[in-house]
Amino acid sequence: MRAGLVAGGAARVFVEALGARRDARRGLALAAPALLWTAAFFLLPSGAIVLWSLFRREGAELVTDPSLDNYRRFLDNDSFRLAMWNSIEVTLLVTVLSVLLAYPLAWAIANRVAPARQRLWLMLAVLPFWTSYVVRSYAWLLVLAPEGVVNRALMALGLAREPLALSFNQGATVTGFVHFFVMLCTLTIYASLVRIDPRLRLAAADLGASGAQTFLRVTLPLSAPGVAAGAFLTFVICIGDYVTPQILGGNTQLLLPQVILLQISRRADIPMAAALSVVVLLLVTAAYLALARWLTTRRA
Repeated sequence: MRAGLVAGGAARVFVEALGARRDARRGLALAAPALLWTAAFFLLPSGAIVLWSLFRREGAELVTDPSLDNYRRFLDNDSFRLAMWNSIEVTLLVTVLSVLLAYPLAWAIANRVAPARQRLWLMLAVLPFWTSYVVRSYAWLLVLAPEGVVNRALMALGLAREPLALSFNQGATVTGFVHFFVMLCTLTIYASLVRIDPRLRLAAADLGASGAQTFLRVTLPLSAPGVAAGAFLTFVICIGDYVTPQILGGNTQLLLPQVILLQISRRADIPMAAALSVVVLLLVTAAYLALARWLTTRRA
């Protein structure tokens, strides 16, 4: 009888092992398209950029002997380092302003708007996404230009004697970015806010917490993943954007994407452009590591 139990247990283990292997193969088959897509359009291009960054251009010739000369040039060149710091400054400023402006809007939609009307408010919030990115940038240029709407209004009201320098500077770039990313952050923060169980706030109130204490100790911590997701998406898109800085900022304060394009279009120095692109990838990786605590899915 004992032998029969042992045999039965062994058979059960064998069946479970076969089932686990079958599930693993099925899961791999289902994930294969996504894995192939990621490899084809992310891993391979990223690897190609890293490889090109190890080449160098000498005159009209391309030297393919791997070296770190491009990265040494980046560290020794004041213009390259200034462009990097400009990019970091603008991106951090846009990220902070977008989150600070988006959070009250997302909170109002989630907690002060009737559920039946929340979809309408969300649709109004994403209206800027329906317009071309280039069109939005040029629209802001028309608003902030020396002969734009703002300057004409200020001069008509007697608040300014001559047009103010509102365009082709960092302020114009930040304004154009924030207009777009506030809506993106609103969506991610709203998604976190509507997941919060209302009974948690009621429990905090029953325990004597004020409205501010409830927000700081319940609402804000539980909505942190949405804030982190919006901040990370804002950082990633903003630091790699070329259109808005080029249209609204001009060439008065170059950012890394503009410098990268200049290396390609004017110097035909693709290896240096690749090295600068790797720097952007490293900055994005640093942002992810800084926000990884809130970006990862928490298990109950």
